[in-house]
Amino acid sequence: MLQGWIQIALTLIIVIATTPLLGKYIAHVFLGQRTVLDKVLNPIEIIIYRLIGVTIEDEMTGWQYAKAILYSNLMMAILVFCIFITQESLPLNPTALKAPSWDLALHTTISFLTNTDQQHYSGETTFSYASQTFAIGFLMFTSAATGLAVGIAFIRGLTGRNLGNFYIDLTKSITRILLPMSIVGGLLLMISGVPETLAGVATATTLEGATQAIARGPVAHFEIIKQIGENGGGFFGVNSAHPFENPNGFSNLLETWAMISIPSALIYTYGVFANNSKQAWLIYWMVFIIFVFLVGITAIGEYQGNPLVNSLLGSQQPNLEGKEVRFGWAQTALWAVMTTATMCGAVNGMHDSLMPAGGFSTLSNLFLQIIWGGQGTGTAYLFIYLILAVFLTGLMVGRTPEFLGRKIEKQEIVLASVVLLVHPFAVLIPWAIVFAFPDQLSGISNPGFHGVSQVVYEYASAAANNGSGFEGLGDNTLWWNLSASVSILVGRYIPIIALLLLADGISRKQPVPMTAGTLRTDTALFTGVTGGVILILGALTFFPVLVLGPIAEWFLISK
Repeated sequence: MLQGWIQIALTLIIVIATTPLLGKYIAHVFLGQRTVLDKVLNPIEIIIYRLIGVTIEDEMTGWQYAKAILYSNLMMAILVFCIFITQESLPLNPTALKAPSWDLALHTTISFLTNTDQQHYSGETTFSYASQTFAIGFLMFTSAATGLAVGIAFIRGLTGRNLGNFYIDLTKSITRILLPMSIVGGLLLMISGVPETLAGVATATTLEGATQAIARGPVAHFEIIKQIGENGGGFFGVNSAHPFENPNGFSNLLETWAMISIPSALIYTYGVFANNSKQAWLIYWMVFIIFVFLVGITAIGEYQGNPLVNSLLGSQQPNLEGKEVRFGWAQTALWAVMTTATMCGAVNGMHDSLMPAGGFSTLSNLFLQIIWGGQGTGTAYLFIYLILAVFLTGLMVGRTPEFLGRKIEKQEIVLASVVLLVHPFAVLIPWAIVFAFPDQLSGISNPGFHGVSQVVYEYASAAANNGSGFEGLGDNTLWWNLSASVSILVGRYIPIIALLLLADGISRKQPVPMTAGTLRTDTALFTGVTGGVILILGALTFFPVLVLGPIAEWFLISK
């Protein structure tokens, strides 16, 4: 037991230690300050800007930034969809895989376009190397960069700056952050045993004398951007539980850190932009405490095991169902909470096999979306709660609320409400439809309360742009492909538009001088109030679903 807790603690210590280093670097990149990569990348970026027709001085309004995202994403979607449906005639298809159905191709395109990476297919038996590399791998960079650009634009607006230019932010996100980290991380994964080859399947003779085909491919570079970009879609069907994606303890540590590296660093980046590191660290520790609590109850649940199984065995045994023994209960529990907290969606064990405490934690992360949240957008969602906390406390003291010296008024509250209300609609409406027509639509493989969790997890994962699943769900059908696609689109683009408009509006407000009556937001008291707002507005929205799912399941197996 002690070894497992030490592994979790050491991983979290590494995360804390690297947060200010990466956070400061990201801030320097987007503030236009000098970085170590300038000499190499400045000439390359100038060429890119000339090709797309923008300059460093070009600024965008909120609507212009949003439209640039929508137009560019539409073009990417058309390109990738065409690659999918024509993959049979494209090169780099050593196993001669057929094109997927149109609805699966559409769902996969939308899923990877939006940084969701929800998979209703098994990678090694559905998509060719060309589709995996030039379509899915391409979107893993652009979708992550899009989310990061939105997060930076929101921070700029919140701190009184212009929002910037989407195309420049997209380029810098790739060239300065995602690509350098992926090159280093990809090399480390190759050293640890992850394959990187264009050769077809390998054949081996088993001990019984049978011939076995072993899938492989250009996995290492795919795997690292999957983790750093919070993409989560695996090259293989079992994702990072596969030994070719995650062969050992070192690769598991690297991939675990990669998931949380940018989301945790962005809170520190905000502190640099706002010139208020105290507030950044207070927010960071608030999120960290909630995260550690969810990791703790999940790990305890997995270590204690299933009471029904323990009663049969006559002793307490960890729950090892659905886990890779090379990772064990501790690293699987940490990964499960982290992948749903960061909206990565990768898995190194099956979430369907988690104890109810694990189901509670993973679903809670998908519902809240701010611990630590999606690439860039999660940080923006977090500050939505801060804005609402400022508004509510302002009402209680009878004073017009202010955040960072700018008044929070009707427009900001309306847009903040849109960001928070879109998610439950995108999750609960299709969930209710499934249970209204269970025989025709459900595809549920688990009965009772676990089946409730199975379905709501699918839509929560889609709307939160996470992509992981409880699995066991028969989701490669017309209904699931199309309904999940709608939840993905609604959960991605409506909040992004609202965030950009909100940030644009705040950036145009005249700063208000601080007075004795100004509510300071960089105090432990206000941070605690924000935590309460998160609990009331975020957690309680979905509490009935948690009661019907993992909480009821826990009472059922514990009685």
